Amino acid sequence: MKLRKSERKQAKIKMALQGSAGAGKTMSALLLAKGLTNNQLSKVAVIDTENGSSDLYAHLGEYCVLNMQPPYTPEKYIQAIDICLEAGMECIVVDSISHCWDELLDFHSKLPGNSFTNWNKVTPRQKAFVDKILQSPAHFIATMRTKQDYVLNQKNGKYVPEKVGLKAVQRDGVEYEFTLVFDIDSKHFATASKDRTNLFNGKPEFMISASTGKRVLEWCSVPNSQEDVLKRINECLSISDLMKLYKEFPQFQQSLNAQFQSKKKQLENLVKTENFSQNGTHISK
Repeated sequence: MKLRKSERKQAKIKMALQGSAGAGKTMSALLLAKGLTNNQLSKVAVIDTENGSSDLYAHLGEYCVLNMQPPYTPEKYIQAIDICLEAGMECIVVDSISHCWDELLDFHSKLPGNSFTNWNKVTPRQKAFVDKILQSPAHFIATMRTKQDYVLNQKNGKYVPEKVGLKAVQRDGVEYEFTLVFDIDSKHFATASKDRTNLFNGKPEFMISASTGKRVLEWCSVPNSQEDVLKRINECLSISDLMKLYKEFPQFQQSLNAQFQSKKKQLENLVKTENFSQNGTHISK
């Protein structure tokens, strides 16, 4: 065992989209995939369990589709993922993973014996499926259906069902396995209910587009050399962006100190009010 400094390495995003039927999960997933692959949809595969719904968006580009038929077992999903990986797909959309959980619930209900102990025959299969997504060397976007959830509250001596929000059709807590989770409402607006990237956390609702995927791709694409960091220094458009970059890569603070300082002075000169006249015309010195 060896203790080392923490560092963020290049990552493959694992995200989930959850929403009710008609919320636009498939379309949103394809737009995200388009951004994640720099508009190269030929590197995107959709594992479709929704009766060919992914083909409805063929106008976006020539992505690949793998139509799954029942039964939607975890093993069948894993096989489909392997087919996509062997084909060199960079981004895999699993639309949806709710069918897998429905299949496992049905399997559990038919098992003889003790219902509680029978979960020992379900949990490993579910875990193998989730681990396959998390450990695969590709970007993943999984969609999940949601349904209205209820709890029983006591009122005037009677138990009354009350709505407590939408619940994804999947195993409880599965959303914690993903780096980024978007909730999409009936008007196709998204909010981040979980966001380890901090790109969308606390931000107002918005409509997902290909540019959303590109933002996530930039987060995933961590510079791995001094040349990469130097390129990003030159691309900084504000001092705050420059300082963020400086803090993100302490290993290059000393070797690229001169470049950081030079860029900082350049940005400071751009915002000095004495360099501009009242009508916005540049004044030569």
